[in-house]
Amino acid sequence: MSILIEHPSALPDAVGRTATGDWFTIDQPRIQAFADATEDWQWIHLDAERATSGPFGATIAHGYLTLSLLPRLVAGLVLVDGATMVVNYGLDRVRFLQPVTAGSRVRAVTEVTGAEEGPQGWRLSSRTTVEIEGSERPALVADTLALFVAG
Repeated sequence: MSILIEHPSALPDAVGRTATGDWFTIDQPRIQAFADATEDWQWIHLDAERATSGPFGATIAHGYLTLSLLPRLVAGLVLVDGATMVVNYGLDRVRFLQPVTAGSRVRAVTEVTGAEEGPQGWRLSSRTTVEIEGSERPALVADTLALFVAG
């Protein structure tokens, strides 16, 4: 369920609220495309045969691939009417807690942790946890910042 806000100035009312996204599969072709884009061709990501006997039992997504999917995973979780633009403002902290094996499904759980007005708009702080279906430990936890600009 999404967090619905009527205007960027009402973002402080969202502090403490949580929203959960839909499951999304990270498959081997996506891992390969990310490896090619970043030139990170480690065998743990690409060599399925070798990875079977490796430390994770299968190929794994790059941690930065999982992190790069945050915009996709959190899309629609915080909806703000009256915002003409939303900009990624950065990350305060990221921890990679467990690898995501190829074919796994992940989803984001976002908790709004803060909101403050600045000269460019409203900065929203969130803690986003990327869960792995069937696992007690998440793939990652990231403290993110977004800038909401009012129209």
